Formats: sequence, C-alpha cells, structure tokens
Amino acid sequence: MLGRRGAILSCYGFVWLLVGWGQIVQPQPDRRGLALLLSWAPLQVWAWGWIVAGLIALLCAWLPQGRDAPGFVALVVIVVPWMTSYLASWILGGYPRGWAAAAVWAAITVPIMVVLGWQEPPRSKRA
Repeated sequence: MLGRRGAILSCYGFVWLLVGWGQIVQPQPDRRGLALLLSWAPLQVWAWGWIVAGLIALLCAWLPQGRDAPGFVALVVIVVPWMTSYLASWILGGYPRGWAAAAVWAAITVPIMVVLGWQEPPRSKRA
C-alpha cells in the first residue's frame, strides 16, 4: 500500500516527468539561466535526467520505508545542478532573475528532504 512517503514520491515524480517532457517537446526559450548546465550537456540530456529522476521516484514510491530513499535522492540530485546554474547565472550577471529561479527550486526541494526524514505512521490493525 502506498503510504505518505510514497504519495510524495509519486506526486514529485510525476511533476519531474512533466518538467523533463516539457523540455523535450517545447524547450524553454530563455536559456540564459541554464548556461552553466548547457556548457556540460545539451538540454535534451538534462530533460532525460528529469524524466529518469521522476521514474526512479515513481518506482521507489511503492517500496517500503528505508528502501525508498533512492527516489528522494533522485528527486534532489537533478534539481541541485539546475538550481546552481540559475544561481551562478545571477551571480555572474548573465540572468538577473536567476536568484528567483534558484530560490523557487530550493523551496520546492526542501519538502522532499523533510519527508525523507519522516517515519511512516504505523498502520492500524484490523479487528
């Protein structure tokens, strides 16, 4: 049965799939904030990274607590370079709104790390 941790993994995993798919079918037009990322790999590669992270989270959502950790890690791992690129673009002056994008991605990621530390509540026993 899907618990609370699994529900969070499922929701975030689905959103990560959408982010990745969106970058493939209709890439964002203003890529100044992603300049650092794009110097390492093309946007298509990063998009597939989002999709893979989302799939890992969706698969781990059905695992028991303790074995679901890779899902949480995958969700965070793809966001960190994305967030860092936006922050670097703002610091270096290439994208004035980079701070806002970095802050939004950081705020989106914090609940993932909080839930990773949560314990699933015990299931009620049936009479």
